[in-house]
Amino acid sequence: MRTFAILPVKRFDAAKQRLGSALSARARRALVRAMVHDVLDALDRVRGIRRIVVVTAEEPVRALAAARGDVVVDDPVQAGQSEAATLGIAAAQRREAERVLLVPGDCPALWPQEVDAMLRRHDGEPGVVVVPDRHGVGTNALLLAPPDAITPAFGEGSRRRHLREALAAGFTPAVEPLVSLGLDVDTPDDLAALEAALARFEGPFAAHTRAALADLRRQPAIG
Repeated sequence: MRTFAILPVKRFDAAKQRLGSALSARARRALVRAMVHDVLDALDRVRGIRRIVVVTAEEPVRALAAARGDVVVDDPVQAGQSEAATLGIAAAQRREAERVLLVPGDCPALWPQEVDAMLRRHDGEPGVVVVPDRHGVGTNALLLAPPDAITPAFGEGSRRRHLREALAAGFTPAVEPLVSLGLDVDTPDDLAALEAALARFEGPFAAHTRAALADLRRQPAIG
């Protein structure tokens, strides 16, 4: 199936406010930028993805995505992840996408082979696939075939909400806990879990995030 990945990215200044107790605003911006770069690099290596759509109002991200040949969609209102994802879905549909994979920009450990295997397991099937966060409550990725199978509804408790919406739309949803996509970063605990995972798994991935984290460790802690 013609699959597009959709990556909504907040303005850096508005991102990761819950890391404020651990990181300065400058450090948060550097970390977010590094994570987005790594997610884009990983998505490029997923064989089942035809194109990437980046939805953002952040100029450095727009420039990066454009230089890579990705589809860039402006997000002037920045009403939230769900609304940005909806803008990306519309752009993908205009380009004849048959399904979309909604992916966050804060999962830099994304393993292309793991995502590719998930896409193959559901190839050719209309439906909704929910990839939960590591806590099993939120949604870290959402596979929709067709792209407008349901309206994205991210946020607290979104796993249950997406499953309910899929059933209401006549689909039998699937839940796919993918280890590499479960490691999003919203809190200091999430950041520690990501660092621990990256320490366990060496290899040529998450290079920008690894460098950003190494730089953070050289800086004095807040407080």
